[in-house]
Amino acid sequence: MRALPKPKRIVKGKPVAALLGRIVSLAASWAVLCTASSLASEKAAPNNAMVVLQQDKPQSADRQAGYFQPRFSACRQHFPNGEPPRMATGRSPGNLRELCFEAFAILHSGQTKTPVWVAQRLDPEELAKAQQLPRSGRFYPEARLPFAERASLEDYQGSGWDRGHMAPAGDMASEIAMAQSFSLANMVPQAPELNRNVWADYEKSTRRYVRRVGHAVYVFTGPVYADFDPESSKSAAESSTKRLGKGGVWVPRAIFKLVYDPISQRAWAYWSDNQNDTKAAAPISLRLLQQRLGHQWLPGVSDDSLLHSKD
Repeated sequence: MRALPKPKRIVKGKPVAALLGRIVSLAASWAVLCTASSLASEKAAPNNAMVVLQQDKPQSADRQAGYFQPRFSACRQHFPNGEPPRMATGRSPGNLRELCFEAFAILHSGQTKTPVWVAQRLDPEELAKAQQLPRSGRFYPEARLPFAERASLEDYQGSGWDRGHMAPAGDMASEIAMAQSFSLANMVPQAPELNRNVWADYEKSTRRYVRRVGHAVYVFTGPVYADFDPESSKSAAESSTKRLGKGGVWVPRAIFKLVYDPISQRAWAYWSDNQNDTKAAAPISLRLLQQRLGHQWLPGVSDDSLLHSKD
C-alpha cells in the first residue's frame, strides 16, 4: 500500500514555506535599507575616526586656563594651521565626540544630539567642482554614534523644523562628500524660513567670497543654546531648550557661521536667531562671537585681536 503524501502545514491559508520565504525577503530588504542609510558614514575618514572627549579631563596645560582642545588627529586639514578650537569648559553640552568626514569635521554632542560645531576648509577649486555637482542625498542617522546619542529621522518627522545643514550640501565637491553632508550629525533643527532664505544667503555669500579672493578660507558653523549662555536674561525655566521627538533633539535658539581668511587676516561671523521671521543682519566680529560663546576659535593665530572684521 502506497503511503499517502504528508499534508502541507497551513497558516492562515498560506504554506509555511511561502511564509518563511516572505520573512526572509523582508529581512533582506531591511538589511539593505540599513546598509544604505549608513553607507556614507562608513566612507568617512580613516578608521571611521571618532574620539570620545571628556570635558572634565582636559590636557593639564588647558585645565588651569579653563579650556580643553579636541584633537581631530585624523582630519586636521579642516582647521586653520591644523588646530581645532579651544573649548571653554562648561560652555558646551556633554557627551562630546569627534567625527571626521571627507570635506568637514564635526564636534558632536550626544546630549543635544546635534553638532556643537562643524569645521570646513573652502577653496575655489573645490567650490568649482561643487557647482557642477547636482544636489542629491538622503538624510541618514550617523551609525558611528551610539544609538542613545544620535538623532533619528523620526525625531524630525512632522516637527515643523527643517533638518538644517551646518556644512552645506552646496559646498560639497564629490558624491561621497555630498552623501556625507546628509548625516543627521551635520544637522540642527532650523526654522524653515530661516533655513531656506536668510541662512541660505549667508552660505552663498561665503562661497562668493571664496571665489572672489581666489584662495581657501576656514568656516565654523554651529548652534547656540540658551542653556550654555551665561548672559541670557531668561530664567532657567524660560531658557529650557525645546526638544524634538522621542530622541529629544535640542532646538537651538540661534545659529552662527564664523569665516576666517588666513591670507587677508580677516574674520567675521553671521549670527541669526532661529526663527522664521529673522531678518538678514550685518556680520559680527570674532571678538563679539568669542564673548558670546566663550571659545577660542583660532588658537593657531598669534593675536586674533588684530584680525580685521568684514566691512
